Amino acid sequence: MEVTSEDTAHPIECALLPNHETGGVPQNRKSRPSALSSSVHNRCGRIHLNFLVSAAERTQEYVLRWSTNGGRSFQEIVHQQWNFSPQSATRETEDYSVSLSEVTILELNIIPDISGRAAFASMAQLRLA
Repeated sequence: MEVTSEDTAHPIECALLPNHETGGVPQNRKSRPSALSSSVHNRCGRIHLNFLVSAAERTQEYVLRWSTNGGRSFQEIVHQQWNFSPQSATRETEDYSVSLSEVTILELNIIPDISGRAAFASMAQLRLA
């Protein structure tokens, strides 16, 4: 399996490890998505995402999609926005029940602030089952 993230100082791999709350997906508005890819066609029945933002009020958007052909085409799983606020909403947790088979790429694209201001997305957890 291959895992990619835009910034090596904040690897997405930390979001995959148990008992870690420090995984990151630091991205700017024009960055490439983070992706999990495998040469083996895998099944996935559950996707758990946990984002943690405490610094600034903003609206984050993310798209989660998957491919069965190595990225030549994708199917969208979810496209969602979330309003973060340091005073009240600093964590977003999503748990998706899916029925995906023969997955070669699972891609997560995050726009940390849809207003275009400089911001970083921070992912606490990414779990696949």
